[in-house]
Amino acid sequence: MGKRLLFIVLTIAFGAFAGVFAWAFFFLMNQGIHLLWDVFPSWLAQAGLPAFFYPIIFCTIGGLIIGLFAKRFGPYPDDMNTVMAKVKETGRYDYDTIGPSFFGALLPLLFGGSIGPEAGLTGVIAGLCTWVGDRLRFVGSEMRELAEAGTAAVISAIFSTPLFGLAVPLVGAADESNGARSVYEVRLDVGKPMKVAIYVLAVAGALGAMGLLGSIFGANGGLPRFTQISCGLPELLWALPLIALGALAGWLFFPFGMLAKKASEVLGDHIIVKPVIAGALLGIFGVLLPYTMFAGESQTEQLAESWMGISAVVLILTGFCKVLATQVCLNLGWRGGHFFPIIFAGISIGYGMAALTGIDPTFALCAVTGALVGAVMRQPVMTMVLLFLVFPLAGAPVLLVAASIGSIIPIPKCMAPAKRGASDASDASDADEATRAAGEPSEPSASNATEE
Repeated sequence: MGKRLLFIVLTIAFGAFAGVFAWAFFFLMNQGIHLLWDVFPSWLAQAGLPAFFYPIIFCTIGGLIIGLFAKRFGPYPDDMNTVMAKVKETGRYDYDTIGPSFFGALLPLLFGGSIGPEAGLTGVIAGLCTWVGDRLRFVGSEMRELAEAGTAAVISAIFSTPLFGLAVPLVGAADESNGARSVYEVRLDVGKPMKVAIYVLAVAGALGAMGLLGSIFGANGGLPRFTQISCGLPELLWALPLIALGALAGWLFFPFGMLAKKASEVLGDHIIVKPVIAGALLGIFGVLLPYTMFAGESQTEQLAESWMGISAVVLILTGFCKVLATQVCLNLGWRGGHFFPIIFAGISIGYGMAALTGIDPTFALCAVTGALVGAVMRQPVMTMVLLFLVFPLAGAPVLLVAASIGSIIPIPKCMAPAKRGASDASDASDADEATRAAGEPSEPSASNATEE
């Protein structure tokens, strides 16, 4: 009984630590972005350098730094699916790479990468939980669950969605290519309610810590929430066209990934050249369509305030280019996740369609984003749960219908991401980018659960 109580306390404590760590990561990211993209440009402006060139200069320099980092420390961080695969198969995650995983996740975000933070945060927390477990083996076999509980906690903290944080580790990740369960998925054992309780405690600790720090110092990270939605006859008449457009953008995630993968293969083992090229391309995107850069959290808030002053064509084009930019980053050495960027892509396209049609913008966002993310994740229910991060519960029917339609769009095998299990994941190298090619759906690879 004493050991069980100690484990429960540790679970809550590590859940809280995961929340604190996620908050601190977002804080560092935001401060770094402010320094690089606000302070430095003001200095350069005083020197007479036109602001037009800033994205190309900063992103290319960022690609060089990312390449040098990868050459020195290796291709870190692992994507979320790889982390979860290792944890589920072995009950642990290598903690010798915590440092490279942390900084490897932070660098692309600082330099405007169109990727999310899920990969690095998940790996670091899983590694720390494993480290503690190795030193507290006297607690018993339950320590094996600590790393998985840590992943549930940090996923909840990142996405501010407790249901998604619980569902991904418990239900498992799936392969986006065809909706089949991945080889390393572990089914939920309903005969062990203690497992569920452990995850609930960890998630509660994480969200509690994030909420406390946010109330004291201000929130860091996360997407803004839309609280109102209207569904009338005009919205219903436009529903299918909106869903079709979102599903098209989600489907393009895979051919874009295939093309980016081919480009990576052509460039071979030039571990520095590839991220430099990705940075230059990202900078060009940023000059033409500024919202194609960054993960999309603060950009979503900015877009919500300014979309009515932006051309509908530009908004729609931004969403499609955001999908392409994400695949360019993921396959050419800018390691991270893909959830935040693809959600932003759907929001941008949705705003464009709202501008064209005059319908309720939140309805348009739900329909387009649900279909886009559903096409990438291949799991309608998981898509809906994830998107509660952004949209109101009243939008659930729209999200579920849109995600269901998006998820049934077939993905040709030649475009599908390679399947990989935990044993494969342990061999991570630069070739690992090939798996990301089709979008690496995994970051909770929620591919069917959905891919960072």
